[in-house]
Amino acid sequence: MKITSVNNDLIKETAKLQNKKSEKFLIEGQKAIQESIDAGIKIETLFVLEGKEDLYKFYPDFITVPEHVMKKISTTDSAPTGLAVGYKKVSDNKNLKTKKTVVLLEGIKDAGNLGTIIRSAAAFGINDIVLYGNTVDEYNPKCIRSCAGNFWKINVYHIKDFEELKNYFSDFERIATLPHGKTKMSKTQKNKLIMFGSEADGLSDELKKFSTEILTIETNNTVESLNLSISAGIVFYKHFTEQ
Repeated sequence: MKITSVNNDLIKETAKLQNKKSEKFLIEGQKAIQESIDAGIKIETLFVLEGKEDLYKFYPDFITVPEHVMKKISTTDSAPTGLAVGYKKVSDNKNLKTKKTVVLLEGIKDAGNLGTIIRSAAAFGINDIVLYGNTVDEYNPKCIRSCAGNFWKINVYHIKDFEELKNYFSDFERIATLPHGKTKMSKTQKNKLIMFGSEADGLSDELKKFSTEILTIETNNTVESLNLSISAGIVFYKHFTEQ
């Protein structure tokens, strides 16, 4: 099958997924599509750039589109060789109580930052991330690209309510990462919840009060703060790698 018009109804509905929340999401590029299928993601539709059909022989059925149509449905500056519409996975929060180390991200707005944090977590053996409060969608195409192939290696959970958060993590060591202050961490064998706030606002007072430990990264006094994803990578490497 081939679609050549940007006014086609399927093309218009696919383009809407760039900006609206749905149970579906966009997967851009051959590598990301292959990884998604290997991870068990159900693909609804696969669009392949005209002339690049040989790259997608691993999938039984796709729609061929010219470059101007691929650009219409894609979020990248240049047209990818393929774009798929997939169905999101749903993580079961009940598994959280059994985890050894969990990262919580509160109010993260930048999809690139989130993707880089997921990539760093995968690199240092942290498998579980909670998105708390009003956070960017992890299925944002920019986030998936920033994960650099590591998106499906991490379990991502969603918690909106503080009471639910307490239910899962009251027995954990709860570590607040703060830009300033003095690190106060005890050496315990408890499971750990590592909490990061957004670059703009940091951790909420609610989560600071909920914390049992404090962790800061000492920097030169001439620098006010570090990028969130860089801070997370340093914390993962220095304190929570499986070594």
